[in-house]
Amino acid sequence: MAPMNLLETDGLSKSFGGLRAVENVSFALPQGQIRALIGPNGAGKSTFVGLLCGRLQATTGTVRFLGKDVSGLPAHKRISQGMAYTFQITSVFGRLSLFENVALAARRRLGDAHEAVEQEVIDALQRVGLAERNDQIAQDLSYGHQRLLEIAMGIAQRPKLLILDEPTQGLADKEIDQFNDLVRALSADTTILLIEHNMNVVMETADYITVLDFGEVLAEGVPQEIRMNKAVQAAYLGTADA
Repeated sequence: MAPMNLLETDGLSKSFGGLRAVENVSFALPQGQIRALIGPNGAGKSTFVGLLCGRLQATTGTVRFLGKDVSGLPAHKRISQGMAYTFQITSVFGRLSLFENVALAARRRLGDAHEAVEQEVIDALQRVGLAERNDQIAQDLSYGHQRLLEIAMGIAQRPKLLILDEPTQGLADKEIDQFNDLVRALSADTTILLIEHNMNVVMETADYITVLDFGEVLAEGVPQEIRMNKAVQAAYLGTADA
């Protein structure tokens, strides 16, 4: 039996004035999958993700999550239903410690259950390799490590869907290898949507890939199909990092 679709869009579009940033995108993400979303700069990836998580409202079309229409729900309501996401620009609380940042995220799910929150924070920081820095102030981290902290904040929410927007930006090669291992480990419990320009990461981690170009779906398929797709090569892979 095929897995159920955790997330679906139907005819999703977004216009900014006369600019159509996302155009009639119908998209289905099965539960348990690692899906990569790729495309050239300006292809509409960040706008599409904003529509999924509720940071933007669609001009037309619908978003369904866990079988329910969430198109009219704001971001915090979608988070409470099991979405978590990291931004292309980090959104950590710079003056708080790593522990305090992750604890804020954990309390969304656990409330003020102190011991449970503490254990969740320790586990999340350990998974991203930052456990030994839990007392460090977040703004003192490198940009790459702030990205990892943001992922830990997502993990602590135990989401059904984790959306990662450019998560490897600023990471060293060794840290990228660790990130790939982390994504594969997380996929045992969480469906992952990965927006990423590093094609090595995409090809090594994704089960399935969706390619956007000019706000529309150009192609979908498993990594090998996308790598060999002539239209994708012409629009993106010929100039992408490989």
